[in-house]
Amino acid sequence: MRRTLLGLALAAMGMAGSAQIGSAQAADWWPVKVYNLDSGKSVTEDYTPLPKAAKAWNLCVLFPHMKDTFWVAVDYGIIEEAKRMGVNMTLYEAGGYENLPKQLSQFDDCMAGNFDAIIVGAISEAGLAKKIKEATGAGKPVISTVNPVAKAATTAKLFVDFTVMGEQTGTFLVDYLKGKPGQAVAFPGPAGSGWAEQFDDGFKNALKPAANAKLLGEKFGDSGVAVQLALIQNALQAYPEMNIIWGCAPAAEAAIGAVRQAGRPDTLILSSYENQAMLDAMNKGEILGFATQYPVLEGRIAIDTAVRILEQKPFIKYAQTIPSMISKQDLAKINMSLVLAPADFKAEYAVKAP
Repeated sequence: MRRTLLGLALAAMGMAGSAQIGSAQAADWWPVKVYNLDSGKSVTEDYTPLPKAAKAWNLCVLFPHMKDTFWVAVDYGIIEEAKRMGVNMTLYEAGGYENLPKQLSQFDDCMAGNFDAIIVGAISEAGLAKKIKEATGAGKPVISTVNPVAKAATTAKLFVDFTVMGEQTGTFLVDYLKGKPGQAVAFPGPAGSGWAEQFDDGFKNALKPAANAKLLGEKFGDSGVAVQLALIQNALQAYPEMNIIWGCAPAAEAAIGAVRQAGRPDTLILSSYENQAMLDAMNKGEILGFATQYPVLEGRIAIDTAVRILEQKPFIKYAQTIPSMISKQDLAKINMSLVLAPADFKAEYAVKAP
């Protein structure tokens, strides 16, 4: 499943297009290149959704939270595709990665309600595996999206290779340093989420061959700005030699003010993934850049996949979006309408078919 970064960059060029963030034309997003892993090998193919659902299916969607614009971007993809396809959608969010019991209860609500399929961004694969098996065993399709679900009995799954994203950001950092010494502390996100550990593994893989770049420590915590800020403030005290902060988007967001307040404005900041704050900070020169897994696209494909399953039409059981590294130099090549929601979009929790 591992690929060269050059190969990823070339493949991701298929995502670049003329559509700008905030485009109102639903047709702008396809065809788009994805990886199909149904054969056990990664095959690049063009993805095109169904033109419309055959009936107004009822879809239940579960998110870990809606605390940042990353999940709002996934929400935007879910909302827009549900509207375009003419299906009903109800979304529940658990409020944070520490709230697995709440997501389990919400999963029960999806099972008990008049829903035809469940789309889930899992807080924890291990925590949800039993519920997922119960649902699919009862004939209710479960489509996991965004967060990694490797072994649980989902009907279909869609998530990026987070290790590759970590490698992309780490390789970008090493290249940026140009041999200068770098002392980094990592803030990957919540332990046990799966994606945080994979991001971290990829970042460490990229740093290993670089004699000038050293990882001083790793600090895991919930992906909220307040939690990450506390971790960063502690690290600024514990690691006076630290001159690089790498981690999840809320960590990078928190780091901007923290290093300024600590009188260490020369500290380099790099995010492992995207949200609106990261795009704004990059454009201001406050961070170096971030990797993207195209969260709007993941939301759109999740809806289309659910409809395909319900209508017994061909679907990809295991799909991956193709990640890209975004810096100021690369921004013009990226179709941002597949990355973030329009700036004026507010989180929505339901779609009613006409």
